[in-house]
Order: sequence, then structure tokens, then C-alpha cells
Amino acid sequence: MISESVARILSELPSDVLLVAAAKTRTSDEILQAIAAGVTIIGENYVQEAEEAHSVIGEKARWHLIGHLQRNKVRKAVEIFDMIETVDSLRLALKIDEECARLDRVMPVLIEVNSGREPQKTGTFPEEVPRLLDELASLEYLKVEGLMTMGPRFGDPEDARPYFVESKRLFDELRSRRTSNAELKFLSMGMSNSYHVAIEEGANVVRIGTKLFGERGP
Repeated sequence: MISESVARILSELPSDVLLVAAAKTRTSDEILQAIAAGVTIIGENYVQEAEEAHSVIGEKARWHLIGHLQRNKVRKAVEIFDMIETVDSLRLALKIDEECARLDRVMPVLIEVNSGREPQKTGTFPEEVPRLLDELASLEYLKVEGLMTMGPRFGDPEDARPYFVESKRLFDELRSRRTSNAELKFLSMGMSNSYHVAIEEGANVVRIGTKLFGERGP
């Protein structure tokens, strides 16, 4: 039962850790069950899926984009989401800033860090994040509120630990710089198989799907 899974996860999370229910491929009914059980943030990977779910659910929860955002989807994304966790380039950020100016709203974002330096994946390599943070801090309708990382996928969550450690080190380093127009509050890392390790290494946002909703169908 989704309600039982949500209750169990919420009871074990530290009070300062936010749960994002990763709702990729889930139905509006499943998402509503999670909300009724106490979920307050829904994470969606795709703008089109989010648009469909949002049309049913609306403001009963907050909405985070946790998948890669294409520039041609930005206009719709800024109308739906309360936070975009996957900003990984100035080019994308400029488009978000442009569309948010149209709505006269400031969009909270996280910089997506490619902590494994995997060339086939999205995200900014750790050594490039400080420069990107400085560039994004100059934008009027966008506010950087932290970092997000996926890390390489492993069967053993312990193998992900070094990547979480590096992301936390980078997060602390950037926060100590006190960049104007940026307030680094959130470190989003860890999913269903690795969130325990991520929390041990400093995550205060975790993105959990399978352990809330069960295995996805074929």
C-alpha cells in the first residue's frame, strides 16, 4: 500500500530532510494516495507527464522537476514547477530566466552536479560548478538554492558514498563563499536504493520513487 510505504519512509527520515516523491510513470491516483498519506513534494522527470498530473492534482502538493529539462519545454515547465532541480548550463538558465520574466516570478533552482563525471549523463562536472553558480547568480528571475546529484548507479549503495561525499564537500565550499543572489540551502541526493547513505553524507532532500509506489509496471 502506498499509504503504508509513505508513513514508513516519513517516520524514518530525520526532521530536517525533505522527501520528494519521484512519480515517474505514476498515475494521478497513485500520486493522490501519496499526498493523502503525507507527501508534500512531487518530483517529475518529464514536463508532459507533470502537466497531465498537475491538471488533476493542482496545488495539493509542490512540484519539483527532477529530470533533464529541454529548452523547448521551459515555457511550460516554469508554469508548473515550484523548483527545477536540474539546471546544468547557463544556456538553460537564461531560457528559464526569460520565461520567468514573462510571468514575473523567481524560480528556485538547484545546480545539477555530474558527480561521477560521466560524459553520457547530464549535469555539470564538479570543477565547473563554481563558475556556473557565479553566472546564474546574476540572473534576476532565477535563484540558486543548492545542488542536486544523481551519481553513478550501483547495485550496492555503499559504492555511491564517495560521490555523495564529494557533492557535500562542494556544497559546503560554495555555501561558505556567500554568493549574492544565491542561498545554498538544499543538497538533493539519494534515491530509493541509496537515500540512507546520502543522508549520512549530508543530503537534506531525497528523491524516492520505488520504495513509495512499488515497482513500476512493464
